[in-house]
Amino acid sequence: MIYSETKLKGAFLIDIEPIDDERGWFSRTFCKNEFEKQGLCAEFVQHNISYSLKKGTIKGLHYQLPPYEEVKVVSCIKGKIFDVIVDMRPDSETYLKWLSVELEEQSGRMLYVPKGFAHGFQTLTDDVLVFYLMGELYYKNAENGLRWNDELLNISWPIREDIIISDKDRNLRTLN
Repeated sequence: MIYSETKLKGAFLIDIEPIDDERGWFSRTFCKNEFEKQGLCAEFVQHNISYSLKKGTIKGLHYQLPPYEEVKVVSCIKGKIFDVIVDMRPDSETYLKWLSVELEEQSGRMLYVPKGFAHGFQTLTDDVLVFYLMGELYYKNAENGLRWNDELLNISWPIREDIIISDKDRNLRTLN
């Protein structure tokens, strides 16, 4: 695996190194020893999968409050997404900065999201599956989020018209 730190400290892109032959390819997507060598969380207590039916669906921006912040490793195993993280760590030099990356099934690319980040995505195709490794259990009382179209963040979502979003996510708070 190839680890590339992003402009947001602690967040990494992880690219797979497929071994090809006439049957197709094989690649490792997680190795405890390699994650630890990179200084990344290597204990995942929950694995989640998210399915979205239609292109333009937005899920997020979600995070958990201390002391239940989550590390996530996000991959798109079917379709394509515009994946977004926002640094919510007040003591960070990149506080309230955001990063986007396209994740899609063909590349196998993953995004390592450290503790203290909000996360969300928009589907760029129909019929999308997103897989998460989670470093913390889900605690309903710790859940929080930011509105997808918060003016202070000014995220450049690729699809702005006819989006599909839950009432819960539509009514998340803004930074104001």
